[in-house]
Amino acid sequence: MSSKNPDVKAPDASRRSDRSRRAILDAALTLVGEVGYNRLTIEAIAARAGVGKQTIYRWWPSKAAVLLDASLALAGDAETEGGWAGFPDTGDLAADLKTVLRATVDEFNDEKYAAPARALTAAGATDAELGARFTEQLLEPQLALYEARLRTAQEAGQLAPDADLRLTVEMLVGPLTYRWLLRTAPLTHAYADALVDGVLSGVRA
Repeated sequence: MSSKNPDVKAPDASRRSDRSRRAILDAALTLVGEVGYNRLTIEAIAARAGVGKQTIYRWWPSKAAVLLDASLALAGDAETEGGWAGFPDTGDLAADLKTVLRATVDEFNDEKYAAPARALTAAGATDAELGARFTEQLLEPQLALYEARLRTAQEAGQLAPDADLRLTVEMLVGPLTYRWLLRTAPLTHAYADALVDGVLSGVRA
């Protein structure tokens, strides 16, 4: 005769797995902000997340891979909290670009976002495979949103028909990223606005 209670549900392994994965990603983000990328270890992530390090190695091959997935999750959270998952399109291109660049400035000035982004940028510079994944999974989708918004403006006659949209995107985000990475000057909303005005002045219809 079975002693099992039919009313007691078996543990949900997938839910437990999701909780463990999220704990690992959160631990990686927290630790990279506290100790930096060079001192970040799988062992430390496991201890902070309350899991065995073999659990981490079952899903990721390295600390860089953990951090990349953590950053992707963080980017998804930021989109949800921001209230829009795409690019704003109010009909006013300059205002829309300023909204997004100002939000980018705020993220770059927030260590929660800045620490993992700096770590991945540095790691990707010496790890070609990680750099390619970082570009493909995190950067390219964001750049594509800029390009799509510019294309809409171009089709509406707001930008020159021969404007190179990818180059325009790079002229917008490149200087911002340069100033952030090298800390050449403070990142401010005023700087973001000036970038938008300067770039659009050269590509308007």
